Amino acid sequence: MKVLAAMSGGVDSAVAAARAVDAGHEVVGVHLALSRMPGTLRTGSRGCCTIEDSSDAWRACEKLGIPFYVWDFSERFKADVVDDFIAEYAAGRTPNPCMRCNEKIKFEALLDKAIALGFDAVATGHYAKIIEGHEGSRELHRAATWTKDQSYVLGVLNDQQLAHCMFPLGETPSKDLVRAEAAERGLSVAQKPDSHDICFIPDGDTRGWLAEQIDMTSGPILDSEGNQIGEHDGAQAYTVGQRRGLKLGRPAPDGKPRFVLEIRPKENTVVAGSQELLDIDLITGIRLSWAGLPVAEAATGTWFGIELQIRAHADPVPARARVEQDDDAPRLVVELMEPLKGVAPGQTAVMYQGSRVLGQATIDTARSKNYQPV
Repeated sequence: MKVLAAMSGGVDSAVAAARAVDAGHEVVGVHLALSRMPGTLRTGSRGCCTIEDSSDAWRACEKLGIPFYVWDFSERFKADVVDDFIAEYAAGRTPNPCMRCNEKIKFEALLDKAIALGFDAVATGHYAKIIEGHEGSRELHRAATWTKDQSYVLGVLNDQQLAHCMFPLGETPSKDLVRAEAAERGLSVAQKPDSHDICFIPDGDTRGWLAEQIDMTSGPILDSEGNQIGEHDGAQAYTVGQRRGLKLGRPAPDGKPRFVLEIRPKENTVVAGSQELLDIDLITGIRLSWAGLPVAEAATGTWFGIELQIRAHADPVPARARVEQDDDAPRLVVELMEPLKGVAPGQTAVMYQGSRVLGQATIDTARSKNYQPV
């Protein structure tokens, strides 16, 4: 097969490309230029897609003896990821930019261009597995190693995209083995730190960065009964479940810390209260998509059992779900068997059955039996 290897400049994508070469595929490496600041340098393990990462990707391709290209997707990245991130926070939601990047850039824009150029598949260094299901359909599953599993951030992939994806690291038991393999192959990125944080906010100061992008004004912080207990500098900079940065000045009557329960951007208001009010029992989701074929119950609106995961490294919790059909788009309804804390609108809810990823939705509402908004 003709395979396009997406080269981030890290050890995982380098070893994934090497394994594709070993499998006998015709491999071409490509690095995505996503930043509009090409002089940006990486700082330790912060950020990704920098000029340093591009150089590391080129050196890996040189070592593997495969062609290397850089594709400039910076305009689309700004529109689909950065601008979306700003708009979601402005609306009082907490987005996941890595999910949006996978959906819109790495497995839409990149895959579409690769197929148009005659490639059969795109290989990445993600830790996940694709298994062929009934009648040739594809299923997305967790990787062999739970600690490195990245199936959550791939939950946005659909059946047609899965048909053109390769994840060569899916069966690898540990990251240490990947690093050891990279060292044996003479790849210079063998001990390169993993990237973390939001790539377009490399210093990790999301609140400070947002303050430069969104027009924020001060407003009231209310308790769960509607009484003002403080003042904020901009409601959009907060997220549900946040404890630090409230600066209330006086403790709650019970002496316990308070957490953000709600963000009301139209009213420029933040609501804070006790931790038990963060226990979420019911979630609704929009932008529903299926990782492979949808479950049969999706068409009938009946309940089906799932495990729900709302963060990349969170433990899934048992739940049941059903799909409501309306005039605009299907809506996911999830009842949790165990409450989840600090669920924020805008986060991604990924559904599993065992190791299989069923699909995902963007959280629209999160409700608690313990808390009724005033």
